[in-house]
Amino acid sequence: MGEYDYAVLMPVYNEAATVGAVLDAVRVHYHGEVLVVDDGSTDGTQSVLAERDDILPLWHPENLGYGRSLIDGLAYARFIGLEYLVTMDCDGQHEPAHIPQFFAELMAGGDIISGSRYLPDSGSAGEAPEERRRINEQVTAEVNRVTGWGLTDAFCGFKAYHLPALDALALSEQGYAFPMQLWAQAWKAGLSVREVAVERIYVTGDRSFGEDLDDPGKRLEYYLRVWRDSVGSDE
Repeated sequence: MGEYDYAVLMPVYNEAATVGAVLDAVRVHYHGEVLVVDDGSTDGTQSVLAERDDILPLWHPENLGYGRSLIDGLAYARFIGLEYLVTMDCDGQHEPAHIPQFFAELMAGGDIISGSRYLPDSGSAGEAPEERRRINEQVTAEVNRVTGWGLTDAFCGFKAYHLPALDALALSEQGYAFPMQLWAQAWKAGLSVREVAVERIYVTGDRSFGEDLDDPGKRLEYYLRVWRDSVGSDE
């Protein structure tokens, strides 16, 4: 890899309690560019980020959504000429030691390398909330029914992308259903997708999805609606 053709992208929203420690842990295993998209945080996250000189921060003036943070981060990475990108969350649930592995998997060939917390080699620390695991299983089964990919984890945010392959996509989903649109468009574009095992880490309280999406039934309905709209009526 060249010196400036890869980076790690981290979307952040109100994670002042964890973002500093997570970034420190990332730097133990990875010394390249780190892009951090702050999605209008109001809890002091912006102050934590502003004190660091080892990241490239991007700022949303207000909360626009998890998907929008990824879309803007991906677009900026492409704009500055990056070819390879790893995305990970900043809440302490992704183990930074896997970053070099993700880049190595991309170098071996592939368009999207997706972390899975449910492969046989995936370790665990804590248990996923039952309703989140159930929704993940239902949505993953639906993605596999259409694509035939055999995924085990549709919602892991720990991923790696060969960015030129994403030029074929038109991602626009601003909320937590972003992965549904990503999978649908990747399948329709014929992109290659494979999984690698990552730990299932739940050591803090379950996060809120905001508004009425904390209701599991409404959240599942939202995910499946975005999936159906993205795949098209034939499926």
